Amino acid sequence: MRSNPVSGAKTPQQRKPSPPRAEIRTKRTQVHGTELRDDYDWLRASNWKDVLRDPDVLPADIRTYLEAENGYCKALMAPTRELQRNLVKEMRGRIKEDDSSVPQPDGPFLYYSRYRKGGEHPLICRKPRSDEPAATESNPRKKTAGARREQIMLDADALARGKDFFDLGDTAHSPDHRLLGWSADEAGSELHTIRVRDLTRGEDLGDLIPDTTGDIVWAADSASFFYVGVDADHRPSKVFRHRLGEAPDQDTLLHDEADAGMFVDIDETQSGRFLLISISDHETSEIRVVDLAAPDKAPVTIAPREIGRQYDVEHHGDDLLILTNADGAEDFKIVTAPVADPSPAHWRDLIPHRQGRLILSHLCLKGRLIRLEREDGLPRIVIRDLATGSESSIAFDEESYGLGLDAGYEFETDILRFIYASMARPAETYDYDMATGERALLKRQEVPSGHDPEAYRVRRIFATAKDGEQVPISILHRADMALDGSAPCLLYGYGSYGSAMSASFRTRPLSLVDRGFVYAIAHVRGGTDKGRRWYLDGKREKKTNTFTDFIAAAEALADAGFTARGRIVAEGGSAGGMLMGAVANMAPELFAGIVAEVPFVDVLNTILDDTLPLTPPEWPEWGDPIRDLAAFEMIRSYSPYDNVKAQTYPPILAMGGLTDPRVTYWEPAKWVARLRATMTGGGPVLLHTNMEAGHGGSAGRFDSLKETALAYAFAIQAAGEGWPEAGTG
Repeated sequence: MRSNPVSGAKTPQQRKPSPPRAEIRTKRTQVHGTELRDDYDWLRASNWKDVLRDPDVLPADIRTYLEAENGYCKALMAPTRELQRNLVKEMRGRIKEDDSSVPQPDGPFLYYSRYRKGGEHPLICRKPRSDEPAATESNPRKKTAGARREQIMLDADALARGKDFFDLGDTAHSPDHRLLGWSADEAGSELHTIRVRDLTRGEDLGDLIPDTTGDIVWAADSASFFYVGVDADHRPSKVFRHRLGEAPDQDTLLHDEADAGMFVDIDETQSGRFLLISISDHETSEIRVVDLAAPDKAPVTIAPREIGRQYDVEHHGDDLLILTNADGAEDFKIVTAPVADPSPAHWRDLIPHRQGRLILSHLCLKGRLIRLEREDGLPRIVIRDLATGSESSIAFDEESYGLGLDAGYEFETDILRFIYASMARPAETYDYDMATGERALLKRQEVPSGHDPEAYRVRRIFATAKDGEQVPISILHRADMALDGSAPCLLYGYGSYGSAMSASFRTRPLSLVDRGFVYAIAHVRGGTDKGRRWYLDGKREKKTNTFTDFIAAAEALADAGFTARGRIVAEGGSAGGMLMGAVANMAPELFAGIVAEVPFVDVLNTILDDTLPLTPPEWPEWGDPIRDLAAFEMIRSYSPYDNVKAQTYPPILAMGGLTDPRVTYWEPAKWVARLRATMTGGGPVLLHTNMEAGHGGSAGRFDSLKETALAYAFAIQAAGEGWPEAGTG
């Protein structure tokens, strides 16, 4: 019989909590002639796939350990309980409880979502389209007969009632407006079940399809829809067409992806003409199209997959407009191709490649091509008249801001909707008339507890990286704060997959900023904040640039007087959690604390395990350590779990989710165990595992505030009083 997996626990009568000590059960493996020793591999449940579906089947010894860690975290954070309650109250006070989205027109209806006061989950609604005037700040929409005839198509609060976890996935109304396809995840494992609601009767049909990604695209006749099925390894791999009223096992298979390194996704063109079946990893893509008016026809491949070539497709008239990096277009270009034969031989440049101008996405509305691009770290929207070739752009003057498109449902329209925000200025939703150039402000994000943008300052500075590159840093602080180095700082970073960190408005960090913190975002390499090259310089053999960029950003903030070394709390999640683990190993003295949310820290073991659903598609991002010795050695050199050292570490809070299929719960659990067993001083090291959620944490908009409050209370404690009696670990 195995001994208790947790040792060192103290009785409730003892005053000081003692950190759990995970039992050592060493596993040894040989890879490329190197022995890998893992003392905590036992924390990975052999039945982890079953745990994703039913958390109750987690083996008892692992559950005991995770619950002991949760208990220790709760005990050590007990002095901050009142602070956590206040943080939740503050953050909730900035949320408009009965908020609603700006309605999007489609045919005879306006579609939108809203929340009831106190509701955790959205109501999916529509009302008849009317001749009511467009809403602006000076002419807000009033309650009309149309508003009174609102139809609540789906009440997610009611659907979530009595469930430990509920996350509404996709909602898609049929082209004839009679039906609503919807999906939900009820475990946090991202396994969605699709259902269809009859909007006349307000009842679900008998159609029920489990184990999907949740995405739904309707055929033009509203009699069938397309979806993506998840295989036994949790990988999106099959595209099906489901005809209403038929059993799921009779669904037509359109694509079955044999390459375990590729993921499958579906979407549709803005025109509504084509289904897009996207097959991709992090550097290669292939798209197949199906005419939604002829859903029984076989998919047509636009361009067969070619390693390193990526593309995305939109449709206008007789042409497809393709965003691609083909022919060396590192920052992407847009080409046209005839619908009749869209193969690469017929691609013709429309928007040529320009180095340093990264085209992020594109959209077609009748007669126009709209692209969202970024140059010098700032986004802008460019509108091109397809008949004349003339262009106009939408941009803003702030030092740092975020900008996004909200495509809506319609194609034949002169109205383009976009959303603008800065770190100090709440999000503003505009309708832009592309014919006249006029813009109407439809909605400004409300902060019920009050918010004065003038009370804050948004700054952008640059850090000089180890190799001389200039790393942008977006900064938010109180306008009345003295820049004398005395302020604590929360520095956020990510830096993977080409994801750029938008300098948009976030209400939650205001709870730190209003307490005297500087809030900063380090736009490190591995993202596309400065173009595609910025991403390529932070992946695979160049991955360590991400970590040294972040360290340089922390030092630059201190040198500029925004904060001081040892006053910085670093925060990152998922791949950003890997960044947290790496900088904790590399420069522990620089940080007052580390917050690592669902952290990808057991990098080498995970990327060596091709049975995990995300591993094969990850090889283009990190390298393939199974077949490539150089990739093995590179990953081994920085993998946070494998590089824990006998040194003093700052306080660390790791947060995981039991049913997380992306960063499995055992990654933060193993990391914390090894830290405690190896570090020579510092800490404490805390682990909090959400036993009822996955990668995104709690799904409810208020429930999730508790996890943020825990992280922020930890940051405040770490940058302030610390834990003088906690002891090592």
